[in-house]
Amino acid sequence: MAVYALTGFSLVSLLSFGYLSWDWMKPSLVTDVSMDPMEKSLPPAFSKPPHIIFILTDDQGYHDIGYHDSDIQTPMLDRLAAEGVKLENYYIQPICTPSRSQLITGRYQIHTGLQHSIIRPRQPNCLPLDQITLPQKLQEAGYSTHMVGKWHLGFYKKECLPTRRGFDTFLGSLTGNVDYYTYDNCDGPGVCGYDLHEGENVAWDQSGKYSTFLYAQRVSKILATHNPKEPIFIYVAFQAVHTPLQSPKEYIYRYRSMGNVARRKYAAMVTCMDEAVRNITWALKKYGYYDNSVIVFSTDNGGQTFSGGSNWPLRGRKGTYWEGGVRGIGFVHSPLIKRKRRTSWALVHITDWYPTLVTLAGGNVSEAEGLDGYNVWPAISEGKDSPRTEILHNIDPLYNHAKHGSLKGGFGIWNTAVQASIRVREWKLLTGDPGYSDWIPPQMLTNFPGSWWNLERLTDSVRKSVWLFNITADPYERDDLSDQRPDVVRALLKRLAHYNRTAIPVRYPAENPRAHPDFNGGAWGPWASEEEAEDWEGGGGLLRNKNKKKKCKICKLRSFFRKLNTRLMSNRI
Repeated sequence: MAVYALTGFSLVSLLSFGYLSWDWMKPSLVTDVSMDPMEKSLPPAFSKPPHIIFILTDDQGYHDIGYHDSDIQTPMLDRLAAEGVKLENYYIQPICTPSRSQLITGRYQIHTGLQHSIIRPRQPNCLPLDQITLPQKLQEAGYSTHMVGKWHLGFYKKECLPTRRGFDTFLGSLTGNVDYYTYDNCDGPGVCGYDLHEGENVAWDQSGKYSTFLYAQRVSKILATHNPKEPIFIYVAFQAVHTPLQSPKEYIYRYRSMGNVARRKYAAMVTCMDEAVRNITWALKKYGYYDNSVIVFSTDNGGQTFSGGSNWPLRGRKGTYWEGGVRGIGFVHSPLIKRKRRTSWALVHITDWYPTLVTLAGGNVSEAEGLDGYNVWPAISEGKDSPRTEILHNIDPLYNHAKHGSLKGGFGIWNTAVQASIRVREWKLLTGDPGYSDWIPPQMLTNFPGSWWNLERLTDSVRKSVWLFNITADPYERDDLSDQRPDVVRALLKRLAHYNRTAIPVRYPAENPRAHPDFNGGAWGPWASEEEAEDWEGGGGLLRNKNKKKKCKICKLRSFFRKLNTRLMSNRI
């Protein structure tokens, strides 16, 4: 096994910017919320349902937060984490839709049919309607529920929309990748449409506002108009820091010394998002929510290293089952935590938030059969052992099978050509093709952008289909133990086979041309009627729409003027 030597590892801390000294009370560019001085007091008794603010960031890498010795400034996130509980054994999914689906349902992908890829804009697919969602359970417990940000759980019919899945209000995008100012999203050449929605309507009037600003301002408005004596749940799914790499110039200027342009823009977006979180926290204090609140911060998957993100020193990147793809940034900040200011190594997975938050809310999860998540609040708040001992990262039967995998190679228990990964206590097993497997060190020399691509490579890994690591002792996955410990490999293959027997068929339908924004007024949104949806769901193929609309003749002209107006507004701002 040939491994290129690492250089400059000790320089990481020297490249940090001293974010902890930054004045977090300084007025922000995100919103005009101000905070009145508040007297310090003892945390209140946990005697009533807490307000819950769940913040999910998009594509933020493990290395891309200040307290992980990053070169990116995140003073507010650092402060919230330091005063709360940092989750350093916290796992998410490698891509967008799976993480969001598991957060909302408390179930693994194999139990919702979403185990392959993401939900694409033109697919007649969405989070299964028979799933009882987290916000629905919180509504049952008496909560007001609100969502701000990126949905990415399907929208082909109205029943799939956030407002039909448990949220009282919604402001955000339905697809997975929109422009931060114009809110346009292209799903291939010429297949472009507007994607910003207020409730179930297209929010044309919000075009031109930077999404991170817009979403933080909306959260503040919700808090200002709600009664703090009544419990509230706000799910803030920032678009940041997913591509396209866009940020107001004043944030980019702070990182002008960075030699890598993508990293510079990416860092600016992270810091802008950090300020948005600061202003949300201000609003919680100003309007009387904070003392009885729980703030959860989570990333949705690993960072995309070729778009400015960094997962160093973890292996791999977004879209892979290496730790760089599935180990996330996570922390909980709350006056209700009994043991604050500490780091927790309790094993926690994104599916655990469903039963944890429902239990905190005084709801009932015993009726929700088949949950894969656990209530981890005692582990977070009191430092008790986590009830979780294993995580199924995923089993994807549709992903390209590894050339060198076989049922024989899996002791007749499991076809090792299939992409899958599982962790049981300290052991992690990967089979098939787990994805891009290099380690990518952080930028070392500001005047040599090419140094960003100083990679470590395992040149013989392409011929393998089974890997085994002791993640507790080897969190960076450098020492493959599959040959030395066939007994552990065999045991974990049996667990994969066990989970696979509980899997439901993959939901990954063909794209339908009826979804084109030109047939829907120039915007992405629900496009299948009830009859159409039933025809597709019964036939298992493309929708046969007898009354297919002709292509909108004025859509292109309307789109031109909308983009022109957006550009003028953007320049004015």
